[in-house]
Amino acid sequence: MAIDAPATRPANPRFSSGPCAKPPVFSLDQLQDAALGRSHRAAVGKDKLKAAIEKTREILGVPEEYRIGIVPASDTGAVEMAMWSLLGARKATMVAWESFGAGWVTDVVKQLKIEADIREAEYGEIVDMSTIDYDTDVVFTWNGTTSGVRMPNGDAIPADRAGLTICDATSAAFAMELPWDKLDVTTFSWQKVLGGEAAHGMLILSPRAVERLESYTPAWPLPKIFRLTKGGKLIEGIFRGETINTPSMLAVEDYLLALDWAESVGGLKGLIARADANTKAIADFVKAHDWIDFLASDPATRSNTSVCLKFTDARIADGAAFAKAVAKRLEAEGVALDIGAYRDAPAGLRIWCGGTVETSDIEAMLPWLDWAFESEIAAQKPAA
Repeated sequence: MAIDAPATRPANPRFSSGPCAKPPVFSLDQLQDAALGRSHRAAVGKDKLKAAIEKTREILGVPEEYRIGIVPASDTGAVEMAMWSLLGARKATMVAWESFGAGWVTDVVKQLKIEADIREAEYGEIVDMSTIDYDTDVVFTWNGTTSGVRMPNGDAIPADRAGLTICDATSAAFAMELPWDKLDVTTFSWQKVLGGEAAHGMLILSPRAVERLESYTPAWPLPKIFRLTKGGKLIEGIFRGETINTPSMLAVEDYLLALDWAESVGGLKGLIARADANTKAIADFVKAHDWIDFLASDPATRSNTSVCLKFTDARIADGAAFAKAVAKRLEAEGVALDIGAYRDAPAGLRIWCGGTVETSDIEAMLPWLDWAFESEIAAQKPAA
């Protein structure tokens, strides 16, 4: 028997976890001031790149003594640049609780071949950061984009640590408070919380990280796009917008637009409030339905951006096939796009709740999720 579909649809069905939804005010005609066909080394290009750095600092509250650079290859490039340039001076600790963190483990252990302790947790769980040896260099993600789990705070990281902390914060920056005094290297990409375009990453260095760069030379050769020093000194131009390679000035303009929008909604506090409201709408839905739950078991570590859900109904015969079928139904109806779980994660759904998503769209989508679930349950063949 057919199940009636909801009457209301989301105005914007884009709930992808990357690239993420553009700011609600976005339109292509707002990019008309982009410095297209101009050198990024010309004054107009340098000014826009510098503005992107300065506005990032202002909104995120990055201390003045920290360097902020625009680097190639999105967050992946920024993390790899940090690891290849900084690691090897002392033992490392690699912390992973989802697929991207596991990727950094592989690169350090198998590619750089650095002595490292490996600390891992299952999807939905988090490593106890108070048990880490911070006299080692510690590499970790702040928010597990594919697991829906985040660090609740940085309290476990000591101020008097001897090692560096290298934090992949790509789905956390602009949606969570980041304790800058506890982070020596922080990376993120434009394509996440502010819905920017792909291919550009941000690299934020503490004075301790700069000191390491200027006092330590890795044993391996560094590709040109990873080089942050010259003659034993930091290349300061990188942190004034003089990028290592040619950036897309159209993407820069788009990022500047997103930063302006972020200011208009109250900066970091406003963005956090929007993400929290989106996540609460899902939490209320989960509480009211006994067939779905968060992948993250502890409410204190649940992400407010990449919200990962699992189906718990005993009638579901094949969890992976069922979750894919639900996501396919929602996409076919045009009410929720790209919400299937990440390919390496447990079967389920992943709904982006960052600040560029309107709570009204989350609320309009959730009845459709109920509809898709009931439709798939009804469509299942009885077990033999």
